[in-house]
Amino acid sequence: MATYRDDRLKAGYSSNTVRLELAIISHLFEIARKEWGMEALHNPVKSIRMPSPPIGRDRRLQPGELEKLLESSSEEMNQVIRFALETAMRRGEIAGITWEMVDLKKRIVTLPETKNGQKRIVPLSSVAVAILKERLSTRRIDGKVWDIGLDAISQDFAKACQKAGIFGLHFHDLRHEATSRLFEKGFDTMEVRTITGHKTLQMLARYTHLRAEDLAERLQ
Repeated sequence: MATYRDDRLKAGYSSNTVRLELAIISHLFEIARKEWGMEALHNPVKSIRMPSPPIGRDRRLQPGELEKLLESSSEEMNQVIRFALETAMRRGEIAGITWEMVDLKKRIVTLPETKNGQKRIVPLSSVAVAILKERLSTRRIDGKVWDIGLDAISQDFAKACQKAGIFGLHFHDLRHEATSRLFEKGFDTMEVRTITGHKTLQMLARYTHLRAEDLAERLQ
């Protein structure tokens, strides 16, 4: 297992990819021990060091960048960007929303299955509700909220950044931005976890980047 780990890292695979692969192998051994009656089976993954997790990105929107980004985006991409900032939803979650998942009266979107395999109910701000109401006039036969697809979101976002002269910003960074904004609005840790769907506090911390200057103002 140690040799496999080192070979995969030397081959250029990210530490996160190798960690996930080792976790799958480890899970297989644990299932064999606990479910298949192989109690004497040793799990070799538990005897090696896991690759260090990658350093989380800390890119946040700088003053003026959001305005430039929205000016450089199509109407629908403009809506998607604002919706992402209001909900902290992942790109795939946003692209996959159907009107069956949306309850405008209760101001929620119910995601039946998320990245961590669990259902999540996302509360909607008044801005997010207004954006969805804008989409009502373009309802599709298949029930999807957006015309834009998963890959197109990343492609159009990159084009908008290039047009706006914004560098080093990825669409997923909007989730970091939205999560940090929730804390800055005064939501506590459990409330933010409920909204964003982060499974662990460690992962939530990686997505939270509070500005020191903002914290300094609160210390006055």
